[in-house]
Amino acid sequence: MSHPRLILASTSVYRRQLLERFGLPFEVAHPQVDETALPGEAPPALAQRLALAKAEAVARRHADALIIGSDQVAAQITAAGDEIFGKPGTLERAVDQLSRMSGQEVIFHTAVALVDTRTGHPGPQLATVPTRVRFRPLTETEIRRYLAREPAFDCAGSAKCEGLGITLLDALSGDDPTALIGLPLIALARMLRATGMELP
Repeated sequence: MSHPRLILASTSVYRRQLLERFGLPFEVAHPQVDETALPGEAPPALAQRLALAKAEAVARRHADALIIGSDQVAAQITAAGDEIFGKPGTLERAVDQLSRMSGQEVIFHTAVALVDTRTGHPGPQLATVPTRVRFRPLTETEIRRYLAREPAFDCAGSAKCEGLGITLLDALSGDDPTALIGLPLIALARMLRATGMELP
């Protein structure tokens, strides 16, 4: 069976590696989307809006294809409301993030969107998969030692659970382990099957 053209609307190496698990040929496109949160926007809504925006931005440039967009927002529930942790970008911001998450539970909301630009196909499919992560109490020495070995400056929450970052955790729970890495493959496989693709 021939598969439709598949495009990942992300330049994330982590999402690319995850999508490769399906064994399907795909292209990668940069979505170029403003990722600023709207005032009062809840973390799951932000993740879903950005996942869809990324897919739609690429869909406008590619007809007759299936476009995958994804986004992840890490948030900690505090007395003042949700505190969102984005990609730190620098060492000091990463140290600050991990210090604030030390001993706390953080929810990683990972959204995936599938936009089908083929003629006569239905509108976009959307899903958001939460993963609850409990960080163990961390000292600044441990945080800096971790970041020296695994500088996770391009990861929301400043830690890679699929790598050394797992040592920073006490527990995690969720429906799909790939969601925490950045692309919920169980939900995506369900979406692709709904378009008529055969998986496996």
